[in-house]
Amino acid sequence: MIRLDNVHKTFGSNRVLRGLTLEIERGTSMVIIGGSGTGKSVALKCILGLVTPDSGTITVDGQQAGTGDRDAFLARFGMLFQGGALFDSLPVWQNVSFRHLRGSLKKPKEQAREIAIEKLRRVGLKASVADQLPAELSGGMQKRVGLARAIAADPEIIFFDEPTTGLDPIMAGVINDLIREIVVEMGATAMTITHDMSSVRAIADNVAMLHEGVIKWTGPVAQMDNSGDPYLEQFITGSAEGPIEAIR
Repeated sequence: MIRLDNVHKTFGSNRVLRGLTLEIERGTSMVIIGGSGTGKSVALKCILGLVTPDSGTITVDGQQAGTGDRDAFLARFGMLFQGGALFDSLPVWQNVSFRHLRGSLKKPKEQAREIAIEKLRRVGLKASVADQLPAELSGGMQKRVGLARAIAADPEIIFFDEPTTGLDPIMAGVINDLIREIVVEMGATAMTITHDMSSVRAIADNVAMLHEGVIKWTGPVAQMDNSGDPYLEQFITGSAEGPIEAIR
């Protein structure tokens, strides 16, 4: 569904992506791990066309990213942002149905609200939450609202950017389980960026270890603990000793 082939991206003197090559099969869940500043978010932005690579190719379902009808291209994606990125001034239901109210999927207000309530229920939130403002919700509830928005338009591809950041372990487990259930239920292709190894084990079909702009190892999550790759082993164990230099 998604293929990145020898993708490079430099910002000034900072070479972020240095020949990134990765394939994400249709209907599978790929989790990209790696330290801060290794290029995970830049790779995601390149796929969406928010950042233009210096070289290399990116295709989505055979179509080169950045070509054709951009609205139609973006309509295929859903996104759960790291910080939630909810609109503070809008009630929850309008956040969830933002695309249906103001985007390319324009629907009557009543229908958009019904869709929002249906998606809120899917992530375990009651209909009464729909009229609350984001500030009135806990961090875990805000994350669920963000997930409801990500699936509101029934996308083919869903991106999850650090989905459990800022959550306690119990709520993180709840969000991980919800993500896994929803991805399987929808048959969607998923790409997740995370540092949280519990999320990796809960969400992933396949894992890719990104370091200094290139994939060091990729394979099924079941093979992760016996990969034999020193970069991946160091990241999993959190050891200060290994090929990944710890900033002291």
